[in-house]
Formats: sequence, structure tokens, C-alpha cells
Amino acid sequence: MKRNIPFLTAMAKEFISLSSSILVTVMSIFLASLLVRGVEGTIGVNYGTIADNLPPPPQVAHYLLESTVINRVRIFDADPDILKAFAHTGIAVTVTVPNDQIPRLTKLNFAQQWVEENIQPHTPATNIIRILVGNEVLSAANKLLIGSLVPAMQTLHTALVAASLDRRIQVSTPHSLSVLSNSNPPSTGKFRPDYDTRVVKPLLSFLRATNSPFMVNPYPFFGCSGDTLDYALFRPNAGVFDQNTGLHYTNMLDAQLDAVYSAMKLLGFDDLEIVIAETGWPSMGDTTQVGVDANSAAEYNGNLMRHVTSGAGTPLMPNRTFETYIFALFNEDLKPGPTCERNFGLFRPDMTPVYDIGILRPSARSSIPNNPIPVPRANPTSKSWCLPKTGADEDALQRNIDYVCGLGLDCGPIQEGGACFLPNTVRAHAAFAMNVYFQSTEKNEFDCDFDQTGAITNVDPSYGKCQY
Repeated sequence: MKRNIPFLTAMAKEFISLSSSILVTVMSIFLASLLVRGVEGTIGVNYGTIADNLPPPPQVAHYLLESTVINRVRIFDADPDILKAFAHTGIAVTVTVPNDQIPRLTKLNFAQQWVEENIQPHTPATNIIRILVGNEVLSAANKLLIGSLVPAMQTLHTALVAASLDRRIQVSTPHSLSVLSNSNPPSTGKFRPDYDTRVVKPLLSFLRATNSPFMVNPYPFFGCSGDTLDYALFRPNAGVFDQNTGLHYTNMLDAQLDAVYSAMKLLGFDDLEIVIAETGWPSMGDTTQVGVDANSAAEYNGNLMRHVTSGAGTPLMPNRTFETYIFALFNEDLKPGPTCERNFGLFRPDMTPVYDIGILRPSARSSIPNNPIPVPRANPTSKSWCLPKTGADEDALQRNIDYVCGLGLDCGPIQEGGACFLPNTVRAHAAFAMNVYFQSTEKNEFDCDFDQTGAITNVDPSYGKCQY
């Protein structure tokens, strides 16, 4: 059969042109829909479980899927019940290797075993996208953990490669802002000199090589005062001017993120993605803490959500969005410390929202309380100090150090060269860290509980240049 080649060629060109036009239109609509649904694409929650009254994981997973627009969750372990609960939901899950397992993770056989036991039984049914090696490890006064961090991440990635999961699952680790030695103004941000080239630079090299993000836990709540509350809550304010760059900052979060960016740029890694692994605001607190009420919490988290998904970016990182995980999903009644630590949740344990920030689907909004619960206030106590109990377990004391220093409180004196570094023991360092935390609170008994490892004393433990 004789074919009319020119005619068919013309038709093919017209078809390709038409198809290209349709494809462009479809892609435009798709991209526009992503912008409209930006909140769903980039906002997640931290699902903590330090409580004795939380609903079972299947109920939590179903509620997030059906009643909210949240499609990302970070958990602080690899709880199999939670991972099973999120199977077939499509919700992206980030799991965590606990800090105490990091040294063992440097061994390939252990890393492979960990992946086989904690990841492979759940994927691909559960959409596990990332494994975090520890939490705020560089803020811990533990040389073994710090020295093991990057090797553990590398070994874990090798185990994922062997399991053909490296293209599906990233490896990273979150940092508190105490990893910076300077952050104000933002353009002068730099990593602590004891870690910058020895630990942070190899870490950044690994993240670049594996296309993984640098993860930070910025908390304007812990960095603000009465004078800077508006700046922390994204309210109208005079802002802060960085004379080095001529840039103007209208909120504290942007300044914190840009300080991290400047530190990364100084080491030559300004091309890496930054993910906000934790940030939030409590709805209840103590008298020494400003803005601790449901309205302020709703204001911060609502403004945060709009800001990080708007595409505005920051002064040093314009025109970008940030994958962000709000802390936390639930109020957790067993968390140690001041009242605020138990009240960062977006939801109460009965699944009712503490306040509305726009993450609920219309059918779920009827359960929002009209009158936020008033903030309880604690009574101040006389001068006292918080120290470890006699016989307290060293592992528990190390967790206390990690917790306190991870909040961004000043643990500099117990770092090498600091006034309280000697004696270089876990107990001595825990005494300083636990007391730093205690002094930042209303000094109630529970502020020194630390899972029953702390005790209050009226005897000043200061010695030499080490002042408590």
C-alpha cells in the first residue's frame, strides 16, 4: 500500500505540537495545584510518644489521613506498631535511630541488621522517606557519639544501598542551633570551631553526595523575650537590620535559618537543602516564659505554616519553600521539665485540637474549642540548685545532658576548655546541665525530676571558676 508520507509527516508534526501544548497546559495546572496545596506538600508533624494516654497508632494514622492535610510524620524511633499503622496511607514517614545506638551503627553488620529488622519489613507499604541518625548529637557532651555520627551515617547508607533502598530513603541527622558558635547577625553565622572541619564538613560532604538535606531544629520560642515576642511570632515589628548584607529581618525564624545558611556557605555547602526538623510553640507554660498561651501558639504555628510554604524564602535564601515539621502532634504528659514541655501539641490525647492553624479538613473543624484553656502559673521558690541523685544511672544522666543541651541552653562551660569541664565525668557534666535547666524554670520540684534522677539542694555546688 502506498503511503502519503508528506501528509503523515505534517499530521505527526501537528499532533506533536498539539500534544506539547496540552502537556504544557497540564503541567501548568499541576504546578499551580501544588502551589495551592503547598501546605499539604511541605508541612509535617513530630509524633512524640512520651505519654501514657495517647490513642493507638492506627487511630492516629487514620485521623491524620482523613481529618487533616498533614502528609508527613517524623517519629523518634522506629516503632513497628507506628510503622504498621501508616502502611498504605501514603503519608511520608521519617524514622530515627536513637542516640545510644549510634556507636554500634558504625559496624556494617549491625547497620544491615538494623535495616533488615526496622525498615525492610515495612517498605514499600509504609512510605519511609528518611532515617535520622540520632537527634541533636553535636549538642551532646559525648565525644563517642560525636565521633561516631558521620561514620554511622555512612555505614547506614551502605546498608541501604545493599538493600536497594538508597534511592527511596535518605539519611540525615537534626541539629539544634547550639551547633553554631555565632548567629547574630545572620550573615556571621558559623559552626563551632571544635566541630566545623572535623565533624560538620564531612557531614555536609556526605549529605551532598547522597542528595540529603541538612536538618535543623530552630525554636524562636526559646530565643525570644518580652521585647522580641512580636519578632518571634511573625507579628508586625521594627525588625532587625544586618549591616553586613544590608538585609532586613522581620521574623526570628528567618534570622535563625539564615545563620545556618551562612555557616554552611562558609564551608562551601550553600547548595544543600535545609529542612526544619522541629519547631513549635507551647500553648501552656510557666510565669517566666513569655507568650505561653493557646493564642500565641496558634499564631506562631499558623504564621510559620504560611511563611515556609509561601515561596518567599528568607533574605539570604529567597524564593524557596522549606519542608517543615511542627513540634508536636500531641501534648505529652510524661515529658520532664517545665509546663511548656508537656504542651507543645497541636492535639490533645483525645484527638481534639488545642487550636486551629488550618491543618484540619472542613469536616473536622467543628471540634475546635472556642475558649482556649487558661495558662496555669507556678509559684517561684527560694534559691536552690538541681543535682543528680546519689547512685543515678550514668546512661540516664547522659540523656539528661543531651536533652538540656539540645534545647539550646548554655552548655559551653562543660565543653572541653570550659570552666566546668573538669572533672570530666558524666555525673559532673549532668549536674551542671540539669541545674542550667532548673534555673531557667520556676524551680518547682518537677523541674528537677529528670525521670527521678534529680534532687533539689540548698547548698551551692559552685567551685573555683565553675559557677552554678
